[in-house]
Amino acid sequence: MHNILHKTFAEIDLQDSFFQSLRDDYPEFDNWFRRKSNQDAFVQYENNKIIGFLYLKIEERLVDDVTPNICADKILKVGTFKIEAHGTKMGEQFIKVIMDYAANEKVDVCYVTIFEKHSTLINLVQQFGFELYGVKGGNTNKENVYLKQMERITGNINKDFPLVNIITAKKYLLSIYPKYHSVMFPDSILTTENKNIITDVSYTNSIHKIYVCTMEQVVNLKYGDIVVLYRTAEYGRSAEYSAVATSICVVEDVRKQSEFSSFDDFYVYASKYSVFDKDDLRYWYNRGGCKAIKMTYNAALKKRIVRHDLITEIGLERSQYWGFFELTDEQFQKIAQKGEINKILIKKN
Repeated sequence: MHNILHKTFAEIDLQDSFFQSLRDDYPEFDNWFRRKSNQDAFVQYENNKIIGFLYLKIEERLVDDVTPNICADKILKVGTFKIEAHGTKMGEQFIKVIMDYAANEKVDVCYVTIFEKHSTLINLVQQFGFELYGVKGGNTNKENVYLKQMERITGNINKDFPLVNIITAKKYLLSIYPKYHSVMFPDSILTTENKNIITDVSYTNSIHKIYVCTMEQVVNLKYGDIVVLYRTAEYGRSAEYSAVATSICVVEDVRKQSEFSSFDDFYVYASKYSVFDKDDLRYWYNRGGCKAIKMTYNAALKKRIVRHDLITEIGLERSQYWGFFELTDEQFQKIAQKGEINKILIKKN
C-alpha cells in the first residue's frame, strides 16, 4: 500500500532527493519551502522516500501574475504538484485530492502552472478537464497555465470529473461485497474545518474503478449512467442495518467476457483498476459470463444510508433483487440528499 499523508511543511524532509528537480526549476524553492513551515501539504511515500508532493492554496477574486489574469470569486491554486509515477493510478490519486478539495471549498476554478517539458503531468491534468489558459513568467522561466472550470459540463466523463450530470443519465444501484468495497472505495470524506481531506488513502483510491460480476442485467449500463454503490451485509449480520449505500460512480464502459480473446486478455484489462487479484479474476472468468464495469469514483456519501432507510425513506422495494436494479430520478435525488452529497457535484444541465 502507498499512502497520501497530510503534513505540515515543517514535518517534511526538505533534503529528500525528491525535491532536487524542483530546486532546478525554481532557484528560490528552498526559501519558499521554509516560509511555508506551518502550512499543509499532501505527501506520498514509498520505502520512506517521497514519491509525490502536492500543495494547494485558496485565492480570491484575482490572480494577476498570469496572462491573462484569472478572475473568479474563489480560486484553487495547485501550488506545487510533482509525482514520480510508476503508472497512472498515482497521478489519479492526487487529481482526486485536488478535486475533493475544490468541491469541498466550493471553488469556481482551479489552475496549475507547468513547464512545457513536463509532458506526462500536462497529459494527466488535461485528461481531467484542465485546459491551456495562458502563461506565467517569461523567457527561461515561462510556464503554461492550465485551468479547470469547476461547474462546466462537457459530456466527457473524465473532463467533467467529479461532477455528475443527472439529466439524461439512468441511475442504478449496484451491490458489492464488503471485502472488496473497503479496498476499492476507501473513505474519502472531507472535513471543512481542518482541510484534512484524506489522511490515509489506499493505493486503489484512483478515479477509475473496474468491478467484475456475473449479473446479466449490468450489460444495460451505458456511458454516463450513474451507479449508487451498495455495500452488502457483513458476514453474520442482518442486512437491515449493516448493508449501506456508500458512493456514487459514473459508468464509462461495460465489457462482456465474450469480448476478450482469452483470460490473459481479460486480465490485462481488468487488473488495471480492479481490487481483484489474479486468482479472483480467474475465478470469475472460469465461472463464465462475467462482465467488467469501468466507472469513475465521483463521490462518497457523507452519511451512509442503511438498507432499512433505503426502504422506508427512499422508497426502494424490499422484495426486489438487490444485486442490481434501476433507480427512479426521485429515488436517486433522495439518496443524494440524505447521503449529504456536496450539492455542487450534482449537475442538472
